Amino acid sequence: MGRWCVAGHQGLPCKAMESALHSLIEQVRAAAARQAPLRIRGGGSKDFHGAAAQGEPLDTRAHAGIVAYEPSELVVTVRAGTPLAELEAALAAQRQCLPFEPPRFGPGGTVGGMVAAGLSGPARASVGAVRDYVLGLKLINGRAEHLAFGGQVMKNVAGYDVSRLMAGAWGQLGVLTEVSLKVLPVAPAEATLRFELGQAEALRRLQAWGGQPLPLNASCWVHDAGMDTLYVRLRGAVAAVESACRAMGGERQPDAGADWDACRDHTLPWFTAGRQAGQDLWRLSVPATAPALALPAGVAPPLVEWHGALRWVLATPDQGPALREAARQAGGSASFFRAAGDQPAGATAEMDAMPPALRAIHARLRQSFDPAGIFNPGRMAG
Repeated sequence: MGRWCVAGHQGLPCKAMESALHSLIEQVRAAAARQAPLRIRGGGSKDFHGAAAQGEPLDTRAHAGIVAYEPSELVVTVRAGTPLAELEAALAAQRQCLPFEPPRFGPGGTVGGMVAAGLSGPARASVGAVRDYVLGLKLINGRAEHLAFGGQVMKNVAGYDVSRLMAGAWGQLGVLTEVSLKVLPVAPAEATLRFELGQAEALRRLQAWGGQPLPLNASCWVHDAGMDTLYVRLRGAVAAVESACRAMGGERQPDAGADWDACRDHTLPWFTAGRQAGQDLWRLSVPATAPALALPAGVAPPLVEWHGALRWVLATPDQGPALREAARQAGGSASFFRAAGDQPAGATAEMDAMPPALRAIHARLRQSFDPAGIFNPGRMAG
């Protein structure tokens, strides 16, 4: 409990956090005066994604700890440098969770990095994304001003929701210092069903189930070890889960939690043992109703999540343009996610290129928050 700094419990831990915050502000102020770039970094668990940011390191991990947590209100306020594992453990102790299941990709990830990356796990299609749970936050802008946006309840948001804008900004609009998040109780019941189905049939069934009152929470179709398999996770009231199991059929899987964690963190065999030398990992975001995509020759079937809306593909660099075209034809987009060999992607990878109009909006936003462009320059190159 030493990191908790709630009202009525002031003391050395709070003073230490004030000092850490002051240090961050002063580092930003000095960099802004010199127009020197800063590379914002927490635990570094997502350094592999996107281009490598340039500049002097600005480490957020000293500014850590849970500021306030009231389980009955389903809200937690936490400093950005807090380890994600620490927050999840505190929530689990109260039978609550971050329902969007943020991917961890290894130890050391922070809450600020979770929001900055804006990545969500297997339950995304059913419960929403990171940004949907951000109620408010504080950040240091490029002028070294410590600003607050939003609050601790949804009704505090009027006009454009700047807090949610920070989800997925990869630190290019400011240094996150504190975040208020909506949390939810752990579902009373959970079950995982297994079906031996080809990709086309799996997508058809997921679309049909999506139109029914079923407690669908997550899905994963994978071609592994020569077998096509669909896994569906149900979460909700006990009666609803049991009724869905009877209606949907399939083979119920005991103790499947570790497998869903592996899907969330990309440690399933498909991501590891199934990856050949020289293959990059691509993330294809398409409408859930899109059929199986026509992938380039030699590319193995994808791993499909989010009831069909997210498709992971392993491909060599020369197959990248064809993947982008396949996603575009389906009404979606393809993004380079992880470079071959799990090496940092800075030398070879770029995030998906933005249309000119969207790029112009991004440029104006960045000019407003970071006029000198000191935060994570090059991080979102593409």
